[in-house]
Amino acid sequence: MAKGSVRKKGKKWYYRFYVEDASGNLVQKECVGTESKSETEKLLRQAMDDYEKKKFVAKAENLTVGQLLDVWAEEELKTGTLSNGTVENYLGTIRNIKKHPLAERKLKNVTSEHLQSFFDLLSFGGVHPDGKERKGYSKDYIHSFSAVMQQSFRFAVFPKQYITFNPMQYIKLRYQTDEVDLFSDEDMDGNVQPISREDYERLLAYLQKKNPAAILPIQIAYYAGLRIGEACGLAWQDVNLEEQCLTIRRSIRYDGSKRKYIIGPTKRKKVRVVDFGDTLVEIFRNARKEQLKNRMQYGELYHTNYYKEVKEKNRVYYEYYCLDRTEEVPTDYKEISFVCLRPDGCLELPTTLGTVCRKVAKTLEGFEGFHFHQLRHTYTSNLLANGAAPKDVQELLGHSDVSTTMNVYAHSTRDAKRKSVRLLDKVVGND
Repeated sequence: MAKGSVRKKGKKWYYRFYVEDASGNLVQKECVGTESKSETEKLLRQAMDDYEKKKFVAKAENLTVGQLLDVWAEEELKTGTLSNGTVENYLGTIRNIKKHPLAERKLKNVTSEHLQSFFDLLSFGGVHPDGKERKGYSKDYIHSFSAVMQQSFRFAVFPKQYITFNPMQYIKLRYQTDEVDLFSDEDMDGNVQPISREDYERLLAYLQKKNPAAILPIQIAYYAGLRIGEACGLAWQDVNLEEQCLTIRRSIRYDGSKRKYIIGPTKRKKVRVVDFGDTLVEIFRNARKEQLKNRMQYGELYHTNYYKEVKEKNRVYYEYYCLDRTEEVPTDYKEISFVCLRPDGCLELPTTLGTVCRKVAKTLEGFEGFHFHQLRHTYTSNLLANGAAPKDVQELLGHSDVSTTMNVYAHSTRDAKRKSVRLLDKVVGND
């Protein structure tokens, strides 16, 4: 909003306010008023209102899709109504949209045809503006693009009033269907397969030689079903060895826009309790002893982990920091004792674990396509296969409803399917 004032020169009052020149710089504009101060102040308000209206129209005339996304992100995306993970996901999506020529198009000229072509390219693939040919994206990934575009275009209609209608309302999300080779002799069971006990032992042996620090979070995921961010975010205060349970209250992830690791809530923003057995009790006790030994061996070079509270536009999040004993600790840093540590005391981070898993997938026979989340699948399949109640498994996993547990995991093994169809043999035999 333009700022102004009035002043008297001789018998007359004058009003002045700041406006932007052609270069975007603020310059002062002064106009003659009347001999009455109140009348001159009225003229000032009218002049400023007229200026703002003209400026608004000019801005709306030249606003691009990319600029709209920036305004929406600044004013709406960081209001505290979304989780930190969702905000980061949307910000990453905005960065990707802005790489496309659609982002340079003036908002007033964007049609549903432009938007439909953009989403079809995402869905079915093809030659992108950078000249590279890419395959279509997954349905979940496309939904992120759709959510960002739908919300930002609604925002452009109201409250911003940049445009009078939302062309996104006419968009249909179309998805590529997998083609089936009718004459292939390959077994096309695309479900994620659980890891056998034998393969799990091979994995630990491999990691013992290549990446020992990755073993503990791998074991926690195998025996407790934690997500990668939850395993890395687990602190010793969350581990109750007497009651043999974990309290899962936080997750850690990398924020690309801030270039920092952020500690936030779990995926469902709910604290849950996960019980575990004697095997994991022994694993935790051994890990604690090893960490105390490392602390003595490293001395001043041993690291301590901290978090720092950050408040930003009604959002609160926590940044992760790691300092050795020689470094001065800022007063706003608070210490946290994580479970999954490297020998020098630094946290074993999710990105590091992801890299380890990708290397396993490339180099360890029988682990092609391996990823950390497969351990969570294995945990669930093992529970269900041994008679655990689906509702109990749902609560252990932190799923929003039991159908997610059953749909994603209960039919993930060939053995489960075989047992189901063999029920028919029993019926036929009884006849």
